[in-house]
Amino acid sequence: MSGIAGDRDRRLTPANDRVAHESLRDLVPARRYTSGVWRQLRVPLADLRLDPEDGVRARQLLMGESFLMLERRGGRVFGQAERDGHVGWLAAEALGEPDAPTHWVSAPATHLYAAPEIRAPTLAGLSLGARLHVEAQEGEMARTARGAFVPRMHLRRIGDWACDPVAVAESLIGTPYLWGGNSRGGLDCSALVQMALLACGRPCPPDSDLQQAGLGRALAPEEELRRGDLVFWRGHVGWMADGADLLHANAHHMAVVREPLAGAAVRIAEGGGGAILARRRIDP
Repeated sequence: MSGIAGDRDRRLTPANDRVAHESLRDLVPARRYTSGVWRQLRVPLADLRLDPEDGVRARQLLMGESFLMLERRGGRVFGQAERDGHVGWLAAEALGEPDAPTHWVSAPATHLYAAPEIRAPTLAGLSLGARLHVEAQEGEMARTARGAFVPRMHLRRIGDWACDPVAVAESLIGTPYLWGGNSRGGLDCSALVQMALLACGRPCPPDSDLQQAGLGRALAPEEELRRGDLVFWRGHVGWMADGADLLHANAHHMAVVREPLAGAAVRIAEGGGGAILARRRIDP
C-alpha cells in the first residue's frame, strides 16, 4: 500500500493497490472505488493482517465486531474495522452476515456452551469485549441467536458500560503478552489501553502512537500522576494504577503486570526504549 495512500497513515486508510473506499475518490489513486459491504466476525477471534500473504498480525477482532469489506482476494478479505478504523486482511471464513449485538462480554473471559448448564460441552472461549445477539434467558444462561449459551453474569447490555477503565485493565493482570493481540488470550500494551476504554464505552485508537496523539491532554511537568493517567514511551504505553505504580502489558514480563513506574522506566531506558515521552490524562 506504500505510495497508494501517500502521506496517509496506512493503518487507517481503507485502500490498497487495487481498491479504495468511495470516500477516497480523487484523494487516493485506485483501480476501483467501492462503498463496501458490512460483515460481522462470526468466530471468537481473528487476526487482522496488513498484507494478505504474510503472517504479521497487526491487531485482532473479536466475535460480533463489524468489518467493512472492500475486496475479496482468494480466501482473504480486505477492509476496515468499525471499532477503531484499522484496516487489514481477515480470513473470509471468519465473517458472516451482520446482526445487531445486544450484549457484550464484560468479564475478562467466558465460554460459549452447547446447552444452558455449566456441565454442557463448551463450544468456544470468548474474550472481554466480544459482542453477542442474545435472544432469551434460560436460568443463569443467556441464549444467543445461534443457539449457544453464555453465563448471564458475564454479559452486560450494549450501552451498560463499565465505569473505571483502570479496574478493567486490572482484571486482565496475568494475561500473556502477544504482539498485536486484543484478547484475554494475549494482548499488547496498546490493546490493554484500548480494551479498557472500549469496555467503558469510550473510543480509542488502536496503537500507542495514535493513542498518544489522540487521547486526553498532556500533563504539565508539575502535575503529579494519578490513577487513570497514561504514560508513553517510544512504542509503549501503560496505565497508572495510582501515583506510583504502572499497569502495562510488556515483553519483559511477557504478561500484563503492575509494577513501580520508577523501576519500569529505568529498565525500559536501559533496554533501548528511551525516556518517557509523554504523560496524558483522560478526564472523566
